[in-house]
Amino acid sequence: QVQLVESGGGTAQTGGSLRLTCGLSGSSPGVNTMAWYRQSPGQQRELVASISGRDVTRYSDSVKGRFTISRDNTKRTAFLEMNSLKPEDTAVYYCNAVRVDVVSGRFQTREYWGQGTQVTVSS
Repeated sequence: QVQLVESGGGTAQTGGSLRLTCGLSGSSPGVNTMAWYRQSPGQQRELVASISGRDVTRYSDSVKGRFTISRDNTKRTAFLEMNSLKPEDTAVYYCNAVRVDVVSGRFQTREYWGQGTQVTVSS
């Protein structure tokens, strides 16, 4: 069972920076893609950034050029560096991980979520 532990949320002023961290717990097996999603009150959860097992990154248009997703060498910890923050970045940020296994010759995909961490950007 994969367990994700998030940290790093908090409050920043417009134009400021925050760094989110998401790590797999000690006994968790490895995962393939890791990503960050966010959800504001009354809004659907949206993808912010993702990084594949081969470190290919993708970003939503709203954060491109301001946020950077990365992983450590073990690929067990992902980071989201958030710069030039805007009030509209305010949301609960969720870490997401996907593990793909081959079972009886077929791909089996499992998705896991962190508990969420609040990011608030004041104007």
